[in-house]
Amino acid sequence: MTDDLSRVLREAQEAASSASDSFIERIAGRLGLHASASAVFGDPVDRDGVTVIPVAKVRWGFGGGSGRGIEEGSEAGEIGEGSGAGGGVMASPVGYIEIQDGQATFHRIKDPASLVPLVIAGAFAGWLTLRGLAKLFRG
Repeated sequence: MTDDLSRVLREAQEAASSASDSFIERIAGRLGLHASASAVFGDPVDRDGVTVIPVAKVRWGFGGGSGRGIEEGSEAGEIGEGSGAGGGVMASPVGYIEIQDGQATFHRIKDPASLVPLVIAGAFAGWLTLRGLAKLFRG
């Protein structure tokens, strides 16, 4: 009886393992289909002899997991299984490539949000300086 139960459990675990692995592989494959140069470089636009190609920074993230186990307190040794996956993509403009008269030039687009960490660090350094000066003049 114990041998039959362990055999059934082993077979169920093997079947569950292959099912969750293929699920995660399918999700990763679908996300990978969209990871190409066209996600970074947009379609070129031609106007009056000037070609402009938009350029973006694209970040991909993906995670997944699965689990299985025997339900505690169950005499039949029921096996539960679960799996899940998630992913995301973020694209932000970086600039554009301008092609005119056989010359290509990259023009960066300035992102004001990139200055936020610098402003915070400057404010913190200013606060530390003022605090140190106040201690100097008190003491």
